[in-house]
Amino acid sequence: MNRLPWAHPERAAALESLFAQRILILDGAMGTMIQQHALDEQDFRGVRFAGGYDPAAPADHAHGEVCGCMRDQRGNNDLLSLTRPALIAGIHAEYLAAGADLVETNTFNSTSISLADYGLSHLAHELNEAGARLARAACDEAERATGAPRFVVG
Repeated sequence: MNRLPWAHPERAAALESLFAQRILILDGAMGTMIQQHALDEQDFRGVRFAGGYDPAAPADHAHGEVCGCMRDQRGNNDLLSLTRPALIAGIHAEYLAAGADLVETNTFNSTSISLADYGLSHLAHELNEAGARLARAACDEAERATGAPRFVVG
């Protein structure tokens, strides 16, 4: 299965058509919305990373100098796509309900370089995929509710 965006020419055509008709509305700042929830360290770690990482789960664990086990994860907004997906989905839904046509993914810092600050470089792919899935699911729900097309743009 091809998951590349240009593999869906009908979606691209619908987006181009809307751009030709009117100005489209992009969602707002994800980080600002997250900050309004005043999350603490445990909120960022969630259940999955509550006690650090599980050494038996290689996908979660990378012991060594760069491991995120003992690092503060507070402020790692992208991690919330894994640990608090309902929160991220809710923020997307708020923007869509307010009239956004386009939503960005919660992946602003989901690069191995940025995640190195948290010792989580090894989660870059998973975070990007989770962020995209949450945004797409929110758009799909908004489309079902309103009949208007909604797009994930980044």
